[in-house]
Amino acid sequence: MDLSKYGVSSDNKILSVALTHTSYANEENVPSYERLEFLGDAVLELIMSDYFYKQTDYSEGKMTKLRASYVCESALDEYAKVINLRDYIKVGHGLKHEINETITADVFEAVIATIYLNSGYSKAKEFVMDIALPFITKEVKFMSDYKSYLQEMVQTDQGSVTYNVISESGPSHDKTFEVEVLVDGIVYAKGIGKSKKEAEQNAAKNAILISAGDVNETVKN
Repeated sequence: MDLSKYGVSSDNKILSVALTHTSYANEENVPSYERLEFLGDAVLELIMSDYFYKQTDYSEGKMTKLRASYVCESALDEYAKVINLRDYIKVGHGLKHEINETITADVFEAVIATIYLNSGYSKAKEFVMDIALPFITKEVKFMSDYKSYLQEMVQTDQGSVTYNVISESGPSHDKTFEVEVLVDGIVYAKGIGKSKKEAEQNAAKNAILISAGDVNETVKN
């Protein structure tokens, strides 16, 4: 993974943090990628919003839907494969073969933050578009973003959607989250996942299934 084009050397200290999973961080008493992921997520949203606003004349709703598709977990996992990111992620003992889509997606966002902090927005944008643009131009379809779909459904009725983490369990490197989704302040469904994002997606999917009457098909994990 050569990021020198974007102003980041292989021995960059921020990059080292970006590649560090919590399991490794706990074993070695070093920072993990979580804070960088938070920043990278916001930078990625801006980059994609900027692209669809400037390159299309789509309505707000269509731009929102497209952006959601190209920043969802499965999309980020595919972007990560382009730069063989999985090979560079540092995890704790016994977890080398447990690096999943959620981890690679999170680390990809952390790498975006690394480039942003070292080289600025323009280089971060260049990095993202170098990887994501081929998927966009080929109109690659990624797994449905249930949160965005639920938001679209609710907006039809001028409602609001919020998510709350109601429980966390397990060690820091292997947590399970339970999230509830509220529509206009009323708990509508719950979801479980190995990350907050996954739990939110499952909660949204359950809410959609419930609204369609498919209560027995709700996600269990």
